[in-house]
This record gives sequence, C-alpha cells and structure tokens, in this order.
Amino acid sequence: MYRGRFAPSPTGLAHLGTARTALAAWLRARREGGAFVMRIEDLDAPRVVPGAAEAMLEDLGWLGLDWDEGPDVGGPFGPYEQSARQARYEAALALLQERGQVYPCTCSRKEIASVATAPHGEEPVYPGTCRGGPRHPERAPSWRFRLDGLPAVEDAVFGRLEDGARGDFVLARADGVVSYQLAVVVDDLAMGITEVVRGQDLLASAPRQRALAEALVRAGWPGAPPGFLHVPLVLDAAGERLGKRHGSLSLRALRQAGTAPETLVAALGRSLGLPVPEEALPARALVARFEPERLGREPTRWSVRG
Repeated sequence: MYRGRFAPSPTGLAHLGTARTALAAWLRARREGGAFVMRIEDLDAPRVVPGAAEAMLEDLGWLGLDWDEGPDVGGPFGPYEQSARQARYEAALALLQERGQVYPCTCSRKEIASVATAPHGEEPVYPGTCRGGPRHPERAPSWRFRLDGLPAVEDAVFGRLEDGARGDFVLARADGVVSYQLAVVVDDLAMGITEVVRGQDLLASAPRQRALAEALVRAGWPGAPPGFLHVPLVLDAAGERLGKRHGSLSLRALRQAGTAPETLVAALGRSLGLPVPEEALPARALVARFEPERLGREPTRWSVRG
C-alpha cells in the first residue's frame, strides 16, 4: 500500500510554501488510495518555536488536510516527533559502525573549507581526509558515511538525480547530535514510507539519502528505501522562495484576514499546475485532478487571489 508523509520542522508558522508541499503530498497519497503520515522534525532543538507544531497541525487541518497517523492521532509507528526517536537513530548509527560504513572524522569546518572545493554558495566537498583514520585523535569525532560510487535515484518529476560531488557526509556530530540525513532516512524506513513528496529545495539530498537507506537495509535494518517526488518551488513576486519570513503569507495570517480555505486550496492547486477553475474548491475535489506530470519542473510565481 502507498504510504506518504509530510514532515515539517516547527520553526515558525506554516506559510504558503509549506501548505503547497503539504497539499501535494496529501493529494498524492489520497489519489493512490494510501495512508498519509504527519511527522514533526523537531530534532534541531534550538530552532524549534514553542507551539509551532500545534499551530501547523491546526492550520493544515483548517486547509482541509487530514492524516491517518501523526503526533495528535497516534498510529502503529510512533512516536511521530523526531525528538522522541533518538534511541532509534543511535541504533542505526551503531549498526553502520559495526559494518564499517561510517568512520570517525576530526576535521574542523575551517580545515575542510581550506582544502575542499565547491561552486559558490554550495556545500564544500569533503575530500576524505579522515578515511584512513582520524587526523586529530585527541578530538571528539563526528561520524561520516562512507559514500562510494555515484549515488543516484529516480525522481517522479525531475528524473534521474545524481550526487557524486558532495563526498562523505556527517551522520552524527561530535556532540552526539545526529544529522537530519540519518534521522529522516531511519524514520522513513521505520514508518514504511513508500514515496517522499517534498519541496525542490531538498532535491540535492535525495541521492545520498537513497544511498544511506540502501546501506542500512543491506546491514539488516528493516524496511525498503522510498521513492521521491519533488515539488517545484513557489516564488514570491520578487523571485525569492516563499518562506517563514513572508509572515503575511502564513496560513494563520490568511485565516485571520478572512480567507476561505477553499479559495486558498484552489489557488494552491492552480500553482501546482492542476486543472482547477477560478473558483473555490475543497481539498477533496482536487484528489482526482492530481497527476505528477502536471507539476512541471519550473518554479511558480505566487500571487494571492480571491
């Protein structure tokens, strides 16, 4: 059975970009007749805003979305907050350590930046300095995934994605905090997610996450790697990606301004390239209209209507 999910970070109010991706993930799951899982990615504690998770769930519910499993409704694969799943991440890391799939790294960010290369604005490529052993044994190490070969994955919208340039990546910091990459892969495997629908801004991480999932499964971790469907970005009038800085375009602000959820759903559907007329429609009315090939690959400019 198809199992999709939406996994927001509670670092602020849900904005239009959040709602658009959530709607796409929900429509995909409902169109496939599968389950839809809500998971809160609150692993980065300093960035978590108190009450933001509850507000997101309330606002997405107002929009007309529902979920079969989640922090507020429970389910067989809970808990559905990453902050309560630390033991699972540590167990996965220990398994990879036993299999030699990860290694300790004591390089500082400054040291990596001094020898690594990357196009302007992109993540530096780790050159594998500690692959043969920690360069500074006296330092507490982070743990890097040993990435061999050219990881690739097929995306339902963007086609074949390859990532051979980023190098070995960190799964756990020196202070013991696990990375987003490890947590999200472990959670998707554990919850039986069959396809990850998320924003285009996470496109580059898909091949490495697929490689990590395959390594865990080979090592005996239960589950099967999910597929991917990345939703093209939505931009504001100035061409910038919609985000939490657009406070006036949060779902909460639009609700308080009197916007009807059906009006917003229809506008979001049109921004996804779906055949939605210029009228208000509930989310359920868009299920039969959702087809991945309609999404295209180009960003969409947003203008509020209605």
